[in-house]
Amino acid sequence: MVIRVFIASSSGSVAVKKRQQAIVGFLEANRISFEEVDITMLEDQRLWMYQNIPEEKRPEKGNPLPPQIFNGDHYCGDYEDFFQSKETNTVFSFLRLPPVKDSES
Repeated sequence: MVIRVFIASSSGSVAVKKRQQAIVGFLEANRISFEEVDITMLEDQRLWMYQNIPEEKRPEKGNPLPPQIFNGDHYCGDYEDFFQSKETNTVFSFLRLPPVKDSES
């Protein structure tokens, strides 16, 4: 399974851009393999993202905003969920990844 972060490269929202950067930066810094999926360039992927976000995570009006995180086809959450997992040190569990074992020398 691969972590997929759905982003919008041409978002006019500074908040969306900062949230996308925060997630991507964290994954890169922790050497977590992931794939960025730009929903502004890939219509089929945008529709797939919208269809695979659980009903309870969708806004009352409009469509869910990026960033949205999936592990393969499994929905992990949005920025708020990611931020909460970071605060509670449960990111690997949130991403449905096995915990990293410390190397003992």
